[in-house]
Amino acid sequence: MYTLREAWIKMHGADPVEHWDGKIYCNLTNSEVTFRANETHGFMAAYSFTLVTRGCLTIVYNGRELTLCPNDLYIYSPGLSVTILDASADYEGVCLLADESVTFENPSVHDLVHIAYMPIVQLHEPKIMLSSDEAMRMHSRMREITAYLHSDHTYKAEILRMLYAVFLLDLQNVQDKTIRHRTVPQRIEEIFISFLHLLPRHFAEHHGIKFYASALNISPVYLSKIVRQVAGRTVVDYVNQFLIMEASFLLRTAPMTISQIAARLHFADVASFSKFFSRMKGISPRAYRENGL
Repeated sequence: MYTLREAWIKMHGADPVEHWDGKIYCNLTNSEVTFRANETHGFMAAYSFTLVTRGCLTIVYNGRELTLCPNDLYIYSPGLSVTILDASADYEGVCLLADESVTFENPSVHDLVHIAYMPIVQLHEPKIMLSSDEAMRMHSRMREITAYLHSDHTYKAEILRMLYAVFLLDLQNVQDKTIRHRTVPQRIEEIFISFLHLLPRHFAEHHGIKFYASALNISPVYLSKIVRQVAGRTVVDYVNQFLIMEASFLLRTAPMTISQIAARLHFADVASFSKFFSRMKGISPRAYRENGL
């Protein structure tokens, strides 16, 4: 998958600010800019938080249309299947992006996965409807991050990580108020989110349920039951989603043979990889690459 810097350069051609470390960025967005995200959505190893300030944005999330209006906060997590479908001519928003690596190297934001996936688990969609005061507070945090991004402060990187942590704490505070009646018991929720935490790091090597169940110290049967209860999907569905996204990304961007991609994703051989890819995408890996899809 693209890092945040790679995704940004693909969409815009160059780093957004001088001496950017590629870890955290915050920018204004509109209908023209947001459609560029379709080039990298689903292929980006970064989290994003988009606050709609004007107009409306329509996305397709896991096959469902979802409309975002002013004061809605939309959360994108790596590996999710999302397409920008439509945006009103007056659509405006502010988007905070954080590379996945900054999350797991910084203890102050170790709960990001929980924060990012909470709306999906408890509200069944990746958005939170904020009050005017909450939206104003989140917007203020985002503007502060933007100001430091464009500063020459000696400790800019450290301050940005601290501001990001504060933003996440504000978001968690909103979630605690929004999700008062849990649709999923907390223990079940924690196991499901822990499973989602494991996926980006291990899907290429481990395609089956046994590894994830063992890592979570539960039985495969219990993990399967939890994932079905929370998401109505199977563990293999989630693994396959990551595999097909990474396979598509490598076919589009990497100077690797199909055989090398199959090996990198730990398929037994090219034939099994091609069969998997064709089943998931409706087209062979070779045709996908040749057609530039």
